[in-house]
Amino acid sequence: MAPVIEFNNVSKRFILHRDRRDTIQERVAGLLSRRPSGEEFWATRNVSFSVEPGQSLGLVGHNGAGKSTILKLMTRILEPTSGSVRTRGRIAALLELGSGFHPELSGRENVFLYGSLMGLSREQMAARLPEIIAFADIGDFIDTAIKHYSSGMYTRLAFAVATAVDPDILITDEVLAVGDEAFQRKCMERIYSFRRAGKTIIFVSHALEVVRSLCDVAVWLDHGEMRASGAAGEVIDAYLANVNRQEEIRLAAERHTTRPADADDNPLRHGTREVEITGVQLLDAAGLERASFHTHQNLTIRIHYHAHQPIQGPVFGVGIYLENGIWLTGPNTGFDQFQIGMIEGTGSIDYSIPNLPLLTGHYRISAAVVDSTQLHTYDHHDRIYSLVVHSNNARERYGIFSIPGGWQQNG
Repeated sequence: MAPVIEFNNVSKRFILHRDRRDTIQERVAGLLSRRPSGEEFWATRNVSFSVEPGQSLGLVGHNGAGKSTILKLMTRILEPTSGSVRTRGRIAALLELGSGFHPELSGRENVFLYGSLMGLSREQMAARLPEIIAFADIGDFIDTAIKHYSSGMYTRLAFAVATAVDPDILITDEVLAVGDEAFQRKCMERIYSFRRAGKTIIFVSHALEVVRSLCDVAVWLDHGEMRASGAAGEVIDAYLANVNRQEEIRLAAERHTTRPADADDNPLRHGTREVEITGVQLLDAAGLERASFHTHQNLTIRIHYHAHQPIQGPVFGVGIYLENGIWLTGPNTGFDQFQIGMIEGTGSIDYSIPNLPLLTGHYRISAAVVDSTQLHTYDHHDRIYSLVVHSNNARERYGIFSIPGGWQQNG
């Protein structure tokens, strides 16, 4: 069967106007000029790929890589500057919040408007309306002008309508991220049901493990250029490897200092400073400093300190947090009965995790040093340090921890 989406050497150029034209004469002169009056910006350059019927394609890449431009080219919101884009079948798209609906019309009126644009009759949309209202969970607000909707209400209605018109191709951007947890689960279940029904799905998300599990193939975009395409897992691994390399380059450039530049002024730092934490390093099994780690790797958190006077029996500790602030663990030398004698001057303390159990995510690390009673704080760096974990070498894909376990069938 012929591909349902084909990109053939597609490039898209925008003109960025940096000068202001305030007078009529200036504007007319600009219109008559044959040269672009602004700076050229190429959002995509010579991008080529195709999507087969029933395939799920993931687009991955950094912010500004060109992913949203590719989606707009698919939906004909934009036309390519060069190259060609071909699509076959009915497309339903969820792009930026605010696109697709008329703000002055009610939710109900927008449902029928969207259906007419998709080629469905009023009777067909009327039959779908109860299910749309139930899925969107907006109740009586269906008859309120959507300009009064919250972002969550708008997104729920937009997704409910887009998936109710039985599209051949469903295109969704990060717009789903504005929904609450319960609604995101409903959306993902519906997207998976589309996949099971043999629909084509184009999915953009920074949640790479979701892309890995949902999509058959993926395209990696980098500053508008296609770096890789193919099996989703292979493309995501290549993208993550590049992210890791960039993190290591950034870390190497900053290696002349082992602490954040603003550590002294950081409101998340406090203590009396008889002992100061002068830096924290994240080291791998070879003792090399890294910005990112893989699940099950060795991680050593090295706390550098300077004691301005002799201190007897200090207690050092670390904390590992999710980015949202949830505290995962907080070991210290006191709890672990690791005795530290008198310290003075410069030194370091290591906390080693031989088999890192964390799954993919961004985490924050705290470091602290307190007195032997653990009641007086010398220095506390609260969630100042960043830890990035990738789990492409682990069996588990969901959750926070990789916990050892096994399966057994009975009967």
